[in-house]
Order: sequence, then structure tokens, then C-alpha cells
Amino acid sequence: MPRGASPSVPTPRLGADAPSPGPPRGAGLWSTLRDAIRGGEHDFTSGSIDRAIVLLAIPMVMEMLMESLFAVVDVFWVSRLGADAVAAVGLTESLLAVVYAVGMGLSVAASATVARRIGEGRPEEAAAMAGQVIALGALVSLPISAAGALLAPRLLAAMGATERVIATGAPFAAIMLLGNATILLLFVINAVFRGAGNAALSMRVLWLSNALNMALGPCFIFGLGPFPELGVAGAAVATTLGRGTGAALGLALLVRGGGRVKLRARHLVPDPRALATLLRLWASGALQAIIGTASWIGMVRIIAPFGSAALAGYTIGMRIIAFAILPAWGLGNAAATMVGQNLGAGRPERAEAAVYRAGLWNTVVLGAVGAVFLVAAGPIVGAFTGDAEVLGFGTQTLRVVACGFLFYGFGIVFTQAFNGAGDTWTPTMLNFACFWLFEIPLGWALARALGLGPLGVFIAIAVAFSTCALAGGLLFRRGAWKRRLV
Repeated sequence: MPRGASPSVPTPRLGADAPSPGPPRGAGLWSTLRDAIRGGEHDFTSGSIDRAIVLLAIPMVMEMLMESLFAVVDVFWVSRLGADAVAAVGLTESLLAVVYAVGMGLSVAASATVARRIGEGRPEEAAAMAGQVIALGALVSLPISAAGALLAPRLLAAMGATERVIATGAPFAAIMLLGNATILLLFVINAVFRGAGNAALSMRVLWLSNALNMALGPCFIFGLGPFPELGVAGAAVATTLGRGTGAALGLALLVRGGGRVKLRARHLVPDPRALATLLRLWASGALQAIIGTASWIGMVRIIAPFGSAALAGYTIGMRIIAFAILPAWGLGNAAATMVGQNLGAGRPERAEAAVYRAGLWNTVVLGAVGAVFLVAAGPIVGAFTGDAEVLGFGTQTLRVVACGFLFYGFGIVFTQAFNGAGDTWTPTMLNFACFWLFEIPLGWALARALGLGPLGVFIAIAVAFSTCALAGGLLFRRGAWKRRLV
């Protein structure tokens, strides 16, 4: 969930590790970009902060772009099947919010512990933490698979789906929930790579996953060539196969030891002390993500009675926004790695300097994206639908939510910085206050009580994110995250 902070927060004195006035330039910039794409082992606890952020952020931004492509590609092809099909995908994504939240919690635990131990110079213990969290992710996926496969129609009905949407979307929901292990393992394995500073490996894993999803999606949906015509369920088959192949590749890379973390069978043997640390971080990290992402269920529930067109337009608009926002989490993840490794190395001032620097870059980038959405929302949404009513709602979603993009940039970085330090409770409480106590009641009041309809929900989203952004910035300045033990 994107969160931002006040751009007026002053930048502290940065000392000997102060970044240059801007990112590397000229030949140095091209060299840094080349090194970022190639990957390799780098020391992120010394030297130029700008260079360190670029080396981490470039592959992480590309990784987030690849992750968001799963959703965008699905909607692009499924939209050809009609508003009911798109609505089914949107409702299923709301159900998957819980799976994503669990995966995010596991990712926080993996990234924070691996980064801290790499910073401390203990790669063997980093590998042990990686093994424990991977095994935990596989175990957690089992009950979710069973429940989702058996209860998919009932879950869609509970979300307010019509009989037509349930008939169309139940197979899609069942397949996506049954294959949730591919989501969780991909999240966890890539978090291990990020925590170790090997972000380029995460990027390559998602390149493969998305290539398969894009190639197989239309084949399974429309029955091209020898493939069966599965309709909307075909999108779920393609996505699950793509993610599953990526997770298998990531696991193979860890076992081969292509980076700082080399996974061995002994690392999968339960370790009570390691599990206690991971469970603490996972519980608070998952609760943080559940509170934030499950609030989308409440917003979808408010929109659903306004009809399939409103729900489809909202789904398309938020998918496009996700495509724009998720890459910004790449810079946030870069800040998280910098925080974890530098706290492990005993350099909290350098960690703080990296957070402010990454936040500034993020705000500039998201501000530019928001301006594009305000000007060109109609043509952008029009690429996903030819239905005039759906187009209207989608355009409205894009323009209203984009009004808060300037706030989101710093907030995303601050949120990930807290998590990278192992201070997962601060963003958890922020999520609860901003999204459950404020956003959902505000959305209902604007949409229902004041009669604004879906527009009220869009306004509530932008206001809640911006409010959470300001609060996050104030809490970050207090500095309690520097003393968090992981």
C-alpha cells in the first residue's frame, strides 16, 4: 500500500558519507547502470550513497514493474471477455489481498533478517534465516490452498458478486487461491535476494515469470493453437505457471549459491531461535499488510452495489495505478536494504541519509507520473476498455487517486525503512489508523451518506494515503527505528 510523507521534512547532515548533489553522471552513471543490471556483490555500508541506491534501486524498480505486470496483463486480455469477467478478476484480487499480505509479512521478515546479518558479516546465519522463512512460506500456503479451492464461489458471493460474476469468476478464483504457494515463495525468495543486496537476481526471476505469463495468457484464455479455451480461468492458469516457474528458478539460484546467500539442506531444519525472530517479524509484518491491503476489500464492498461498470472501471484504474506505484516500492526496497545492512554494520547515520535521498528521488518520479495521469487518464484507461461507462469510472479513479502521488513518494520509502530496520509495528499502527479508522468510514460517508457514489471512494483513498504519509514522516524523524534489534 503506498504511503507518503511530508516533502517539507528537513534532510539531516550526512557527514562523511554524504551523497553527491545528484546521481552519478556521465561515464560514471553508465558504469553504475551497467553494474546494476549485471548484478554482483557490492558493499552498501561504505562509499557513495547515491551509487549504492542506484545499484539497488534499478533492479528493484524493474522487479516491481515485472510484479505489477501480472495484474495488468491479466486485465488487458480478460477485458475482451466483458465487464463481468473484469469484475470477477477484481473481486478475486481483493480476496488475494490476504495472500499478498501474508507474503509481504514473510518478505519483511526475510529481507530484514538477511540484510542485518549480511551487514554484520555473517552470511551463514543469513542463509539459515533464508531457509527458515522459505520453509515457513511453503507451510503457510497449504491451508490457504485448501480453503480457497473449496470455497471460491462462496467467497465471491461474500464480496457482493452477482450470480453472473460468480459463474464467470469462480474457476479463476479457485485456481489463483489453490496456487497461492507460487505467490508466497516468489515473494520470499526475492526478499532474500534483496536483503542480501543481490537485487538483480530477483529481477531476472521475474523476467522469466512475466515472459511466460504474457505468452501463455492469451493462449489459455482464447484457446490459441493447441491450447484449450478456458476463458477467464485461463488467465489464472497462465499466471500460476509463470509464478511457479519463477519460484523454482529462484530456489535453484539460492541452492547453487549465485549470490551471498547459499542455501543448504541444513538451513531448512527448524531452528527455534531463528523461527522466534522470524515469527515475530512475520506476525507484525503480515498484520501490517493485512490491515492495509484488506482495507481494499472494504472499499470494493462499498463500490460493488453501484454495478459491474463501476467495479470494472475501479479495477482497471487501480491496476494501472498499481503499475505506476509498485515500481516506486523498488526505491523503497532499496532504502530497506540500505537500512538493514547499515544498522548491522553499526552505521545508523548512513542508513538515515540513504532513506532521505531515496525518498527525494521517489517523490520526483511519482510527481511526474501523477501529472501524466491527470492529463492523459482517458486514453490510458481507453486502452483497456471500449465500454463508455467503464471508461468514465476508470478515468475518474486514475485522476483522483493520482492527486496524492507527491505525498506517496516519501511515504513508501519511510514505510520500507521502518520494515528494513525491523520496526514493523510503526507502519502497522499507521495502517490501522489511516485505513480502517479513517479511509473506510470516509469512503462510506462520501459514497453513500453524501451521495457521491464511487467518486467518494476515490477521494477517500487519496485523502487517507496522504494523511498516512504525513504521519509516517513525523514518526520517522523520532528515530526509534535505529534502536530496533532483529
